[in-house]
Amino acid sequence: MADGNDVASVLAPSLTEDFLTGVDRQLATADRELAQRYPGDPGTRQPVHTVYVSAADADAHTPGRWGGIALDLLDAHAANASAAADVTGLGPDLDRSVFDRVRTKLTEQPVEDLRLDFEDGYGRRSDAEEDAAAAAAGVLLGQLLRTPDGPLFAGIRFKSLEVATRRRGLRTLDLVVSGALAAGGGLPAGFLVTLPKVTSVDQVRAMVSVCEELERAHGLRPGELRFEIQIETPQSILGADGTATVATMIHTAGARCSALHYGTYDYSAACGVAAGQQSLAHPVADHAKAVMQVAAAGTGVRICDGSTNIFPTGTPEQIRSAMRLHAQLVQRSLERAYYQGWDMHPGHLATRYLATYTFYRAGLPAAGSRLRNYLTHQASGVMDEPATAQALAAFVVRGLHCGALDDAEVTSGTGVDRATLEALAQRRPLPTPSTPSTDEDTPR
Repeated sequence: MADGNDVASVLAPSLTEDFLTGVDRQLATADRELAQRYPGDPGTRQPVHTVYVSAADADAHTPGRWGGIALDLLDAHAANASAAADVTGLGPDLDRSVFDRVRTKLTEQPVEDLRLDFEDGYGRRSDAEEDAAAAAAGVLLGQLLRTPDGPLFAGIRFKSLEVATRRRGLRTLDLVVSGALAAGGGLPAGFLVTLPKVTSVDQVRAMVSVCEELERAHGLRPGELRFEIQIETPQSILGADGTATVATMIHTAGARCSALHYGTYDYSAACGVAAGQQSLAHPVADHAKAVMQVAAAGTGVRICDGSTNIFPTGTPEQIRSAMRLHAQLVQRSLERAYYQGWDMHPGHLATRYLATYTFYRAGLPAAGSRLRNYLTHQASGVMDEPATAQALAAFVVRGLHCGALDDAEVTSGTGVDRATLEALAQRRPLPTPSTPSTDEDTPR
């Protein structure tokens, strides 16, 4: 049997320091590009939805009015946890704790992300009328984003950069930014704009130029204006050269792109799907969102699912059917890691939060147990790797951000505090046990 010296001689490395340094130099550019292009999720709060309201109809009372209508819907058709579980089909996981938290949410902050629509929801109007509406919308957005119980994020969807609407859309964007700045104090935090019906990388490149010019004209910091790319055309998923256009769009926009929003009906219609079959659950939608998801993975760009055009209105049977449909669609999206979606009717808020809070609260016991076992190196029936532990922590943090979970129950369930979970979710060095949790992303 060989002794230690013999083993050391056999195992002596043959790759010299000079050679390894050469490999570092060879990969230096790739290393820099990887770090720049794929910084990972920022760990900041992502809204659970985006509410679209015509810019002609919105006012300072819109969020509260939507919350009130959603509460009235619950009172009429799901007055308690048991009734809500039955109507939505979410089952016994929708318990009293979920129900009470949803009612509180609908009272205190019913809308997390608001978009005043100057595109499909606004239509064609005279230039004078749209100019006035754009200036007023900017002022309104500034007010809403500075209101303690207002939306966390708000902005506009302006007309696309296609030839027919390009100049009108950009004029509206310019006037909205001016209006948002009119009150002073700079551009309010959470201001976002949505670029719709994108058909080419060139349009995204042009949008970057527009943001740069608006920042220069209004004295904003470089990079302060950010936008979402709305995926509503097949060309934004697959280019004529066979490449995934959306991936190039993300990297062309760089840090300015905050999210990709799937447009259910424009995209489905462009793919030839019959009107009666158009849905965010249709196979063409699943394909588009899967491509979006892979393209955005690791970039910090979030994915937002589309909407349903079935509203909870009509007869009691129609209302309950629409509530169940929406709740099931939200649950489906969450299971597929689409943590945000469009809401087009006040009644959708009720089922959005019922499904979302049920998802996180039902998942906490298993996620908490697995995290505790991973962090304490306890043997269990599931062997979780670092990447899975990161996903478990991110799940819990998302539940905290949206208000489905609170710090006390999360600490009890996982054995660690919010700061540790946030560090684990982003693969940062874990803080010492004495490090207090941060309130930076606590729901307001």
